[in-house]
Formats: sequence, C-alpha cells, structure tokens
Amino acid sequence: MKPIWIVDDDPSIRFVLEKALARENLPTRSFTHPREVLDALADVTAGDPARQGPQVLVSDIRMPGGSGLQLLEKVRELQPGLPVIIMTAYSDLDSAVSAFQRGAFEYLPKPFDLPKAVELIRRAVEESQREEVTEERQTATPEMLGQAPAMQDVFRAIGRLSQSQVTVLITGESGSGKELVARALHKHSPVADGPFVAINTAAIPKDLLESELFGHERGAFTGAQTQRRGRFEQAEGGTLFLDEIGDMPFDLQTRLLRVLSDGQFYRVGGHAAVKAHVRVIAATHQDLEKRVKEGGFREDLFHRLNVIRLRLPALRERHEDVPMLTRHFLQQSARQLGVEPKRIADSALVRLEQFAFPGNVRQLENICHWLTVMAPAQVISLQDLPPEVLEAPVFQPPVRATVADGHAAAAPQPVMALPVAAVAPAPDMVGGLHAVAPLASPFTAASAAAPAPAGVSAPAWAADSAMGLAAPASPVLSWEQSLEAEAQKLLAGGQPEVWDALTRRFESRLIRTALIATHGRRMEAAQRLGIGRNTITRKIQELGLDAPDEA
Repeated sequence: MKPIWIVDDDPSIRFVLEKALARENLPTRSFTHPREVLDALADVTAGDPARQGPQVLVSDIRMPGGSGLQLLEKVRELQPGLPVIIMTAYSDLDSAVSAFQRGAFEYLPKPFDLPKAVELIRRAVEESQREEVTEERQTATPEMLGQAPAMQDVFRAIGRLSQSQVTVLITGESGSGKELVARALHKHSPVADGPFVAINTAAIPKDLLESELFGHERGAFTGAQTQRRGRFEQAEGGTLFLDEIGDMPFDLQTRLLRVLSDGQFYRVGGHAAVKAHVRVIAATHQDLEKRVKEGGFREDLFHRLNVIRLRLPALRERHEDVPMLTRHFLQQSARQLGVEPKRIADSALVRLEQFAFPGNVRQLENICHWLTVMAPAQVISLQDLPPEVLEAPVFQPPVRATVADGHAAAAPQPVMALPVAAVAPAPDMVGGLHAVAPLASPFTAASAAAPAPAGVSAPAWAADSAMGLAAPASPVLSWEQSLEAEAQKLLAGGQPEVWDALTRRFESRLIRTALIATHGRRMEAAQRLGIGRNTITRKIQELGLDAPDEA
C-alpha cells in the first residue's frame, strides 16, 4: 500500500502519528513544510520509480513556509481524488469552513484522541482505495475481440464516434459486453486522458444510489461523517458509464435529466452547484421505448440519452467468434491461475459453437474458467464440456441463404434446432430465401448407397449402414448433429460402451470413404487421412474390414 504522508512542523506530532500508524501496519512518510510535499508530488508525477504517491495526506493548517489550506488547493489540482485531512490547534469556525470548502476529507482539531485519529485515517484510506479501483479497471480493460460481420459493424461505429463526445446509448442482452464497448468508446475519444467511471444503477439500493451518483455533504444523513465525491465528480473531464439505466428509479431519472440539460448538480445535502464536464454513456438490456409507454422511464430522459444508439449483438448472432473468444479466455484464465494454458479439441469447439449461450460472452468466459480448473487433461475434449453445454439443445446458427439472383444473404433470424429424433424434415426455404445445401457428410444416404470399396465385404458395409448411422437426416443438420442424435439414441436405450461402439463405426466409415476415394490404395488413403500406413493397416484388421493391399 502507498504511504500516509504527514505534514507538520511539530516533530512530536509527526512522531506520535508515525508510531500509531506503524502499529496498524500503515506505512508513513513525513514532511516539515508544504514545499517538500509539492516537490515530492512533482517527482511522483514525473514518474520517478523510487517514489510512491500518497494514499492519504494529513496536514497541519499553519506551518512556517506555507499554509495547509494553500497546500490543500494545490494538491486537489494535482490529485483530485486524494483524501486530505487538515489538522489544527486553532479550532475556529473559519478554519473548518475553509478546509471543507477547499475539498478536505475531514477536519481534525488538536489535541486529538489518537485512536480516533487513526480510525479517521483508516476511513480516508478506504475512500482512496475505492477511487483507485476505477483506475485499475480502466488500465486492465482488454481490447474487444470479434471477426463476425455484426462485430465489425460495432467497430466501425466506434471509429466514427472517435472524434466526438456525443451521448451514446448501448443496447444489448446481459453479458454481451456493453461495458467493453463503453470503455472502447472512451479510449478512442477526445476525453481518453480523463477517468472512466462505471456504475451499475441496478446493483445499488435506491436509498444509496443518489449519494453514489452525486456525492453528499458531511451530515447530509445519518452516517455521513465526511464529505464524499459522487461518480459524476470522479468522472470529471472523462466518461461516466451508467449501466442498466432502464432500472434507475423514476425520481432519480429527474435529477439525471437535470444534470444532462444544465451541466451541473448538487451533492446530497449541498447548496452549492457543482459543474459537470462529463461525457455520459448509458446501457440497458431493456426495451426503453416500451418502458416509456408503460410509464417506467421518462420520455424526455430517453431522448436525451438516445442521441446515438449502438446495438451490441448477442453471442449466438456471432457464433463464428466463439473459437477465438474461447482460446482468449482459456489463455486469460491460465494467467490468472498461474497454470499452463489448456488447448481445446475441434470437436469441443464445434459443440460450443452449437450452444445458444443465453448468458452471452460472460457465460463463455465462465465456462472457460470452469474448464481451466475442471478439465482433467491438457487438451479439452468434447466430454470435458460442462453439462449445461452437453445437455442443451443444439443451436442452429443463422443460415447463409441465397436470393433468386444468386447473391448471398443472411437469414433474418437464428433458429433453434432440436435433436434429430424431434425434428421434422425442414423445408428448403428459410425466411422466404432458398437455403444453401449443407456439406456432404459420410453419414448421408448417398454414402450408404455407395458400393463397398475393393476388398471390403459388402455385408460388413451394409450392416454398418443398417445400424442407423447412415440414415437420411434433415437437410439442415450437419453430420456432427446426426452423430449427436445417434449418441443420444444409444444412451437413452441403455447401450453399453457407447464410446467404443461409435468410435469403431466412425473409424470404419472414415477409412472406407478414404479407400473409395483412392480406389483401394492404402498408402494414398493413409496420406490423405493424415495417418501412417501401419496405422491404417492395423485399423483395417481391428475393424474387420479385411481390405487387401493395393496393387
């Protein structure tokens, strides 16, 4: 933790505070007059690695070489969020009022009760650390990831807004990354050097939200022992992100509207207007137009916020980003846990792409954390995925379609595909457009009707087809979905050793298909499958295919 800076020309005061704070494991650094403090702050600002800035500043009000109140003013200019406690032996009203008017955290008259002084400093430390959390979150913000067309639209919008401070309303489902978009808008804006402050209006009780937003004066309500800056003041010169704005209480909407229209506000219990030079970005997962019609959201506030609206797509609308995001989150989880990053098999990635992700990107991130901890091997396989993914219905992503003149177009809405047993044959029209035929699969009726390769017994070929793996499927289903449906059928029927049974059938069909393509030449079939000649020979024997060597 950064040290507590103590400024007092009286060595006995410095000594007493140093010893008391040391017993509380709070580091200290002492100064005898204000000039030393300003020089030390200049070193910190210049980036001297040997110097740490203060966590809290405790200063006498009258010292040779300068006034504590003048020091307070200069410190507030250099570090607005630094709590400053003013001490004085001259306990008069003017000194107290001057200290608070200049933004002091607290006023401490001498002689003071030492335990109470330490408790006050601890409160100031907590306030300082609370302010630091916002800065740490800002520096730790990752770049947004996405190659899907829907995300490229978002990136283009951020680029167009990069020279503007206009108010933006971000809409999208929970967990889709609205705060990341807000941070990106801030990072690429004229106020990027200012602070980024975020507040979730739905997560804070109504009675505390007003104070969180606008701050409060000392004594404004029970427990308000000190003046406190609100989020608007913390965001001065930067960006304030109001998440879940649709859940803001109606009476507070009026106060927010006044700030947006007048550019100033009053702290709770305060009488002096505070100027607000802040860019506001709001976000919601709700339909605000519907909330306005229902009377739950002010129409005038809606129009104030809805200057530029940016819609963030759900993860199921950008399913092609799932592999990239998965690998990113696995790397991130490994760094956090200090372990080697795990890799993920293609079959597991395919299943993740077929998951609807009702919790969007946040849910995928949580799944990757779970896999980093729970997957037994270094390579994550299909069966390692959590039950919520394996047991969910297969999600059919938006289908690429063609219009009459042959140009590609996206189907207007994603659909949910149930397992094969529950799906009726789909029509060849999707949203009024002719759907593109799926890729050929080794589990289609065409492959079942193909002749057995040279040397492979026709009964074995026909018997494998008769097991149902090669049965005709709905034309919108991929071979992976057909395989999943077959596995579900065998598991539901109590079939033992389903893994071995399906693996044998899969390998048999794969090798046979390769031998058909190479006219029975094993060496070429092995090369095209990416396996060795010895492997394909051993598999032919194990699977009872009994294919002879090629000529």
